[in-house]
Amino acid sequence: MNKTIFQKIIDREIPAKIAHEDEHCIAILDINPQAPVHVLVIPKQPIARVTEADASDQPVLGHLLLSAAAVAKKLGLGQSGFRLVINNGRDGGETVPHLHVHVLGGRPLGWPPG
Repeated sequence: MNKTIFQKIIDREIPAKIAHEDEHCIAILDINPQAPVHVLVIPKQPIARVTEADASDQPVLGHLLLSAAAVAKKLGLGQSGFRLVINNGRDGGETVPHLHVHVLGGRPLGWPPG
């Protein structure tokens, strides 16, 4: 099975600017930011997308969301607010088949996202 770009970053085969890392996930700065703060929080356990997760993945999924919130606070978004985005499938905007959460903030974010 081919490694995704995120697995290569986790394995340190590709460099990235790391905002947070622990035993279960890594958070990196997005290389094409869509907001002043745009971080990707990626579980180290490869799960292709949220629709492929199952009940056994619940601890990883919970840790992923708590880590995303902690990263947002660490980057100064705790008071002003931020958006969490998970893309699922081609029509959902997924470009890498490795589940990840986008943390976006640093400016007012409109709705719908367009």
